[in-house]
Amino acid sequence: MKDKRTKRTRFKLKKVSKRNRLSVFKSNNHIYAQIIDDTVGTTLASASSLEKKINNNESDRKKLAENIGKEIAKRSISKGIKEVAFDKGKYKYHGLIKILADAARTQGLNF
Repeated sequence: MKDKRTKRTRFKLKKVSKRNRLSVFKSNNHIYAQIIDDTVGTTLASASSLEKKINNNESDRKKLAENIGKEIAKRSISKGIKEVAFDKGKYKYHGLIKILADAARTQGLNF
């Protein structure tokens, strides 16, 4: 069963906004971000710490989150997506999630 916070976050996003969704997931080892079109149910752009281009053997997770935020913003803007709804999922808007969001905003993504 999905977490209560996850359900609440997604419900509010879909109720208020028709924008594409920037969804963030973090595990103990990796961080993932993807832009999802909920009308079709497809992923339009994605970035994660598994990619060799992004990872570069970063030992600092904060720097890694910042790199992923910048990369997802670049990829989505190159596909013509400038406005998204930020889906933090089951996480608080704090720490790595906040760093990723701020990095995406600095690259020109609006949410």
